This record gives sequence, structure tokens and C-alpha cells, in this order.
Amino acid sequence: MELRDAAATEELGRDLVTLLPEDPGGWMILLQGELGTGKTTLARSMLRALGHEGIVPSPTYTLVEPYRIDDRTVYHVDLYRIADASELEFLGWADLRDGLLLIEWPDRADGLTEQGDLLIELSYSGKGRNAEISGLSDRGREALRAGL
Repeated sequence: MELRDAAATEELGRDLVTLLPEDPGGWMILLQGELGTGKTTLARSMLRALGHEGIVPSPTYTLVEPYRIDDRTVYHVDLYRIADASELEFLGWADLRDGLLLIEWPDRADGLTEQGDLLIELSYSGKGRNAEISGLSDRGREALRAGL
């Protein structure tokens, strides 16, 4: 899918939220791509579409930014600074599985693809971007068949 500008990336984020169940707890969405391809823009758009009204900082330095939206929990995770998958334990990884996980740089931790529901791969295309969306789990594939 072609994303001509940031507005198109934001629209994709809103569209992705419509594919999720009312309570997306336990879902894992992986956002993969080079620096500057729009991973954080996409995550911000999804958070706003879920109902978050405040600032959405990049979790590059905090690694995890939690959000409580109505009765749902969403974790925006950035694994760029992770050197080894074993470091996830120190982030309280097991405690994050109750909420929706939006994970940037999932390739930094082996095994996340096997645990994920959707993979959004963002890449450069001229002055714009491309997005390739894959269903990784049965429910992820079902959600894609129902929407986008």
C-alpha cells in the first residue's frame, strides 16, 4: 500500500484500529522499518484513534510508554536500544501482555514475529512510503480479511 505522506500514514493507523476487537488486550502489532519510515507516526495515529487525547512521545529512551484509554491498556514499545531479547525481562515484558502492544523495531528481539498478530513493514518509496501488512496469527489474518 502506498503512503504518499504523513496524513496517509495516520489514515492507515485509524484503519488498523477498526480491525481490532473492542478489547484488544493481548494483541501484538509489530511496526518494522528503517529510521524515518513512519513507525511512530503510525503508532500515534492508532493511539489517537483508540481515544488517547494527550501527547504521544516516542518511547525511544523510555522503551515503554503505557496508556490507559477508557478500560483498555496500550503499550507503545520501542526496542531500538535493545541489544538482546533477554533484556525484555527487565522491561517487565510478562506484565505487558494484558494490553495492546504496539512494538517498534521488533526485529531487535528474536521470536516476536512468532508471537505477533499483525506485522506492518514500512519502507521508503521515492518521497513517500510503502506499507506491507501481514497477518501473523489466525486472529491477525482474520482481521485483515475482514478489513483493509
